[in-house]
Amino acid sequence: MLTIEQLKTPLIGPIDFTLERGSCKTISGPSGAGKSLFLRAITDLDESEGNVSLHGKNREAFQAPEWRRKVSYVPAESGWWSERVKDHFADTPDLQSLLKAVGLQDALSWEVSRLSTGERQRLALVRALQLDPDVLLLDEPTSALDPTSISLVEALLKSRLTERCAMLLVTHDPAQPERLGARRYRMAAGRLSEDKAASL
Repeated sequence: MLTIEQLKTPLIGPIDFTLERGSCKTISGPSGAGKSLFLRAITDLDESEGNVSLHGKNREAFQAPEWRRKVSYVPAESGWWSERVKDHFADTPDLQSLLKAVGLQDALSWEVSRLSTGERQRLALVRALQLDPDVLLLDEPTSALDPTSISLVEALLKSRLTERCAMLLVTHDPAQPERLGARRYRMAAGRLSEDKAASL
């Protein structure tokens, strides 16, 4: 379980929030409301105050690389540090099955420069799932995808939910929370609240 108590930065919070093992929650809200900043604060990419813990162990007790493996953040635009796609992936037993699941089984032979925005989004998700995180934080993971690719990604995410991974997604797709069986939250002016009206 991911537990957040009084998390705040100069632009968001304070926020109390819990994400249970195997659960999925989504956050919507206007641009500039603080959705991405919230994910970055959880991942400890931006300075923040408050307490964040995983399975009862405080974030400060983890080394930063270990924390970011267990609580993996996929931003809307991921970084690429090599010209070849294959250089960005570890040779893990599940790599080919993950690539196939998102429709990119041949992508390891490609150059990064030829990737579309949607292909980059799907490959960034695969890269995060290779870490086998306890918590997956996703910032608009399907914003640049066509309906077929959205279905592939959502099917992969739902398969992970049936295991032990918990997920928190920022999305502007009003139908996505229902498709993922997610509980809805809304961010406005840096404050987070459950979006009960959307669930009715």
